This record gives sequence, structure tokens and C-alpha cells, in this order.
Amino acid sequence: MPLWAWVRVTLALALFALVGCATQQPMTGSTTTEIFARAGRFALRVEEPLAPTQAVQGGFTWRDAQGRLELDLTNPFGNILARIEVTGKNSVLTQSNGSKLEAETPEELVKIAVGEGIPVQGLRNWLRNQTVADAAMRRVARDAEGRVTGFEQAGWRVELSRFDALGPRLLILSRQDDTKKIVIRLVVDGT
Repeated sequence: MPLWAWVRVTLALALFALVGCATQQPMTGSTTTEIFARAGRFALRVEEPLAPTQAVQGGFTWRDAQGRLELDLTNPFGNILARIEVTGKNSVLTQSNGSKLEAETPEELVKIAVGEGIPVQGLRNWLRNQTVADAAMRRVARDAEGRVTGFEQAGWRVELSRFDALGPRLLILSRQDDTKKIVIRLVVDGT
């Protein structure tokens, strides 16, 4: 899979938990002041047999309020690579050149964009402090305070650590199959 496709995956992953714009403008149409926002950095590495390792990194801004999620993914220089918007009606990925991909769900959008199934809706929960494990989580680990710190879901191993009042500040997602290994690292720097 080409590197640009993995950039989209990272966007999608950093994705449905991250949104807004780099300047943290207010969300349009929002009627509440309760906005869950996280910002930070991402790194994606893909290893396949007999192929050079592919890696991409950048930043993200995630804003989630009133059932609407916006996620911006930026390159290391701060330029927006893509914006992902999720509402109750659809999911849209807008690339920096203005082209758009649309789907009914975030999972369908990622599948169209990169050809891989990724549990993107899970990120909405994974970015927040959790003491109750989702029914789809397997091999759940917890810290001394009862927070979920690790689990397996939909073929992914997820590790959560460095918690603040909102949730984990470090998320490591990894997946290994017969042909490739994918590791995504999200580091939350702020809100």
C-alpha cells in the first residue's frame, strides 16, 4: 500500500477522535460549551516482508461535541494534510487539495480511503478515561486506579498510558497479520 494511503489511515485513526483546525476555532453549529478536545502528534510505521519500512508522522487536532467530530492531521511543519468530519449522517475526509471522500460511517470511509478495516469509532472512547471496558474489548488490563490501560479489539492491540484528567496522553495501537505489522503512536500534548 502506498505511503499516501497510510497517511490517510493515520488521519482516519488520529481521526475520529481528533478534529478542528490547528488554531482551535470554535466548531460551527455547536450549541454547547462542552467540547472534548485533544491535540498532539502521531507516528505511523508499516513493516512488510521484503519491502522497506514505511513511516509517516505529523500532528493532529481533535474536537468532539454534540455528536460532531472534526479531526485535522498535519505534516511536521503544521500544514493540514486532511480534515475528517463525522456527524450522525456521514463521514467526510477532505484532503489539502480540496478533494473529498464520503461515506456513511467512519469505518466505511477508512475502508474506501485505504482498503483496511480499522476500528476508528473506538478512538472516541479510547481518548477518554475509561473504567468500564467496552464489550468488544478482550484481554483488558487496568491500572491501580481502575482505568483501562490495555486491550485487544478488532485485531488491534491498544495500550493507554500517561493519563491526565481527560484521558491517556499516550496511545499505541499495533496490529500484526501474515503480511504486515502496523504501529500507530498518538501522543497527546494538550487540548
